[in-house]
Amino acid sequence: MDLYPLARPFLLCMDPEAAHRMTIAALKFGLVPGDAAPDDPVLATDVFGIAFPNPIGLAAGFDKDAEVPDAMLGLGFGFAEAGTVTPRPQPGNDGKRLFRLSEDEAVINRFGFNSRGLVSFTDRLKDRKRAGRKGIVGANVGKNRETVDAAADYVAGVEAVAGLADYIVVNLSSPNTPGLRALQARAEMEALVTRVLEARNRGAPDGPRLPPILAKVGPDLTEQELRDIADVVTKNGVDGLIIGNTTIDRPSHLKSTDRTAQGGLSGKPLMPKATACLAAMYQYSGGKIPIIGCGGVASGADAYAKIKAGASLVQLYSALVFHGPALVTRIKQELAALLKADGFKSVAEAVGADYR
Repeated sequence: MDLYPLARPFLLCMDPEAAHRMTIAALKFGLVPGDAAPDDPVLATDVFGIAFPNPIGLAAGFDKDAEVPDAMLGLGFGFAEAGTVTPRPQPGNDGKRLFRLSEDEAVINRFGFNSRGLVSFTDRLKDRKRAGRKGIVGANVGKNRETVDAAADYVAGVEAVAGLADYIVVNLSSPNTPGLRALQARAEMEALVTRVLEARNRGAPDGPRLPPILAKVGPDLTEQELRDIADVVTKNGVDGLIIGNTTIDRPSHLKSTDRTAQGGLSGKPLMPKATACLAAMYQYSGGKIPIIGCGGVASGADAYAKIKAGASLVQLYSALVFHGPALVTRIKQELAALLKADGFKSVAEAVGADYR
């Protein structure tokens, strides 16, 4: 039985951060029902050499400390991304730092990479691996606020999770850590990518497959910055990109009281901007780099738009706040119907269809 419709009014009246903690607790105790229905075969796709049962994933930010990746996979996600985790524990920013914009189906956060650190994060992933749990789980790594040598923190994170995660994301685009987005500049990104790839190779166990390295970049990039990033990732061995993160922009049509709160905006208003950024990156990279489309997804039509713009996979998070866990199944059903209606036999056939 799906209890979310009953719990929704209560959760939406709570402080957003308290509601999130309660949701994590409910997931840990198995109080959120899963989706046991098999995925439509048209949704299966192979990306980074990994066989995904469906292309709909959980974005980073929901499960920062890798507490409930398997519970989220149980809701029907094709993959779940834990993090962002920093090497050392840090509380994040002080004061109110999560704002629910209900009228806009949006969220603003200014967490500042709150994290319990790599030790507890990797302990949970090790427990998961020892238990032989199935399902695709990625790890998203970041830097501590006070770290001067940012690359050193990313190296530490990548080395720690390389043997535990199915893929690794280097988060370069959160607007809530001072100086972080400067790492998206060409020279800084090239230097960081070189060290991160070396760390991945050191940290991964001997075997046939190294975990792919993805860079997560934001939607607030200029055309030249997009071109530079496309050039860096295609020439330096980065396996993929996530586009995008939250935005510092505030669309003029926002209605909610907290629309001017400081932080990164996510949710429905982000969809047009993030998708346009994704489409540009797909074209600048010549479709050579797999992209995970993130930002504003709340329906099968949204996911399909990301895929046709160039995304091989799609992630969501904020929409769960307003639509609950049943949204995952609904998106998959809608996406499967849209693919079939347009004559596609697989997700891969539809990737970048708007630009082919």
